[in-house]
Amino acid sequence: MTRTLKGLAAALLLSTAGIGTAQTDAPTSAAATVTVHADTPGPTYDRRIFTQFAEHLGTGIYGGLWVGDKSKIPNVRGFRTDVVTALRGIGVPVVRWPGGCFADEYHWREGIGPKAKRPTKINTHWGGVTEPNTVGTHEFMELAGQLGAEAYIAGNVGNGTPQEMAEWVEYMTSPAGALADERAKNGHKAPWAVPYFGVGNELWGCGGNMRAEYAADVTRRYATFIKAPANTRVMKIASGANVDDYHWTETMARELVGKVDALSLHYYTIPGGWPPRASATVFDERGWAETLSETLRMDELITKHSAIMDKVDPKKTMWLAVDEWGTWYAG
Repeated sequence: MTRTLKGLAAALLLSTAGIGTAQTDAPTSAAATVTVHADTPGPTYDRRIFTQFAEHLGTGIYGGLWVGDKSKIPNVRGFRTDVVTALRGIGVPVVRWPGGCFADEYHWREGIGPKAKRPTKINTHWGGVTEPNTVGTHEFMELAGQLGAEAYIAGNVGNGTPQEMAEWVEYMTSPAGALADERAKNGHKAPWAVPYFGVGNELWGCGGNMRAEYAADVTRRYATFIKAPANTRVMKIASGANVDDYHWTETMARELVGKVDALSLHYYTIPGGWPPRASATVFDERGWAETLSETLRMDELITKHSAIMDKVDPKKTMWLAVDEWGTWYAG
């Protein structure tokens, strides 16, 4: 067994960034010849590398994906037809929700039941904007269904409880019982498939500012109570390192072998550094080259984190899930 997904991520990033670097390094313009061997098989990528991330941040959810079923914008049960069509066109395999940092302040019960009765709150992580809880569990699962994508739910370790997290998993996946009855009352009788469940998000930062040792203990506790129904698999994904925090990876991997199925890794290419200040559409050649150069670092990160996990977990029972990566711009 190999830690497949991380190697695939590196391969994709390497191939993309390598093209850009080669062009930038050329001292002058020159003619080039490209030969495409269409009859020669290329590398095979796990489709999950194209997973998407839907967080309650900016207009990512409200306005971007969701407009409501009474909107003049064409929609199917509240989700924009044009956006869903575009996402279906690229074959989105998995969608992660509700965050991100938002996940570690999200209480799932506030997002079920009649929309008019759901509490309005402040999104303290992202701009202090109003969060109406209009898009909750049922709405997200509707989106996943429209996309033909698998659901990756991120649970609240930050200010939630093990009981709250366990009950959310039961609410979504159980075929019978009080929570299954409540789900049916709210409009969905059959249980949903939840192949991936995040046991918290960025516990080193917005998820609680924890030390690795403490985060490992907390994760072990929460993961203990995430129990899938018979003949159902819910893969538990622990909050992994930020960029090159190799101590975090070593500690979490050592303490969580046999307790979770995967350990995440987050890395963003942020031109100019944090907070994001560069434009996504207005940039010069140098900015473009620097962005792709930073992107190449993903290969190094995956290789080093993998080596640590291989030492701690030589049987490779835990895989590395790069579930947040990409470029981040101001707009």
